[in-house]
Amino acid sequence: MSEAPGTDAQDVQQEGGDDALRIALVDDDHAGELLTLRRAAFVSEAQLYDDPHIPPLTQTLHELREDMARDDVVTVGAWEGHRLVGSLRLEIEGPKATIGRLAVAPDQQAKGVGTSLMFAILQYLPSEVTEVWAFTGKDSKKNLAMYTKHGYEEQYDRAAGKLTMTYLRRVLDEVDARNAAQER
Repeated sequence: MSEAPGTDAQDVQQEGGDDALRIALVDDDHAGELLTLRRAAFVSEAQLYDDPHIPPLTQTLHELREDMARDDVVTVGAWEGHRLVGSLRLEIEGPKATIGRLAVAPDQQAKGVGTSLMFAILQYLPSEVTEVWAFTGKDSKKNLAMYTKHGYEEQYDRAAGKLTMTYLRRVLDEVDARNAAQER
């Protein structure tokens, strides 16, 4: 997808340490780099679950390009200089958007890249989106903590082969209202 539905594609500058983190849509020219980033980022998940065949590690470049070309998918990347250090896939289904394959380069994890991507996607959401869903492995404690820290609430678990996924939801207006009330 070349542009997010209902939005103009724009870069977001996030300051982090000495380097600026640039967040923008990922285009087909960067598909190979995106595939490499995802594979590097998801190795730790594969090790955690003792399963080297999780989808982010088995997806082909052709499959990735097909996914990126879908009208209902937005893929956002985080760059430090010319290096892609993070990415997030967002699937839009009417009032629901689902985060998938949030990936951060192993040497950049725990530095706020994933959080920056989670907040940056909000500008790419069509106005009719009222809730954002995310899913991660039930035993992925760091991922679950990151999502809950940012207003996502666990909804249910679902088995996916040998893996159990936890699904989380953030209702956009509820979280904003709750945060505003806490600031008062």
